[in-house]
Amino acid sequence: MAKKRIGILTGGGDVPGLNAVIKSVTYRGSENDIEVIGLRRGWEALTHLNVEDPASRSHYVVPLNRENTRTIDRYGGTVLHSSRTNPSKMQKLPSHLFGKDFPVSVSTKGGTATETWDVTGRVLSNLSALGIEHLIAIGGDDTLSYAAKLDALGVKIIAIPKTMDNDVHNTEYCIGFSTAITRASDAIQRQRTTVGSHERIGIFRVFGRDAGFTALYTAYATSIRCVIPEYKVNLDKLIQLLLEDKRANPSNYALVVLSEGAEWEGYNLREYGEPDAYGHRKRASIAESLADEINRHVGEETIASDLTYDLRSGDPDFIDKLVALTFGNMAYDAILEGKTGLMSALVAGCYDLVPIPDAQLGPRKLDVATTYNTERYRPIYANKRGLPIFLTRAS
Repeated sequence: MAKKRIGILTGGGDVPGLNAVIKSVTYRGSENDIEVIGLRRGWEALTHLNVEDPASRSHYVVPLNRENTRTIDRYGGTVLHSSRTNPSKMQKLPSHLFGKDFPVSVSTKGGTATETWDVTGRVLSNLSALGIEHLIAIGGDDTLSYAAKLDALGVKIIAIPKTMDNDVHNTEYCIGFSTAITRASDAIQRQRTTVGSHERIGIFRVFGRDAGFTALYTAYATSIRCVIPEYKVNLDKLIQLLLEDKRANPSNYALVVLSEGAEWEGYNLREYGEPDAYGHRKRASIAESLADEINRHVGEETIASDLTYDLRSGDPDFIDKLVALTFGNMAYDAILEGKTGLMSALVAGCYDLVPIPDAQLGPRKLDVATTYNTERYRPIYANKRGLPIFLTRAS
């Protein structure tokens, strides 16, 4: 009699804690005689897999067991690897799918027509060929948007939110967020010595394309200014606040942290490179732009630091490991109960299962009125009584 089989994948950017999810699901499966199959490189495993080719199967499909997952939770990243693959909008098909009949869409941007293919039919057939009865998808807003599509098509799927941006709807916390804030705080604390020694303004850029959680919470923990995507600051006012901080500091320096998607009034956001599978292009460093503006306006020396990728590298901290293990076990429990279309989450400070977010909602945003001081360009520290541990409610 065939064993029950669970598939698990990680999509999008890596964060610390992913391996803890993978291990917890694998260990639980071994206790119930359930096979756990790792799918390498996220959704790419199900779009590029050629089930008739042994080399393709060995590249994309990894049977997981207690032996090959025993120590993985001690490290960051994901042993299953990842990619930014969108099966609904494939810009290039693997060779074995050339000539196959897939729905085609044509989009025109900048005067250039681009064709994409929706290979969801191939994803469904590969899941069936692999005998995967239930799928666990770990990812951020983009990865989970496709998970919601599969759920609507009848695939049994449970989601787990991960992103250092902490911007997935329906949960107050995503795996990777705590480690990112810990790393950002440590980096800024270390660089105080250099910034202070040279009496400069230190400018730090962190991830946060659409939401300012990472910048705001870093500023909260380090007591510095911040600029977030949800609110356009006035450049002259920001510079004057930083000069006030610098003059008031016995060591004559000031610090500010910026989300990559932050802007000030009149700033033209610059992007470059080809868009990824979800339409995102890389953004020019706003830290460098602010440094240039400060030098041009008041002639102050600055130090601009990009903290982005370093914040999601390395081992998870305690909170990320705790949440990852718990989210993984919740997902496994949901599968045993035959549930689908749900996501492990924190709601009102408690663990819960919630619907996979509607892809049309886009990223979750900060509530500026309750989290960001628009006069002082820093977090609001007052009136936290009654809030969940991470200070915002699921939305």
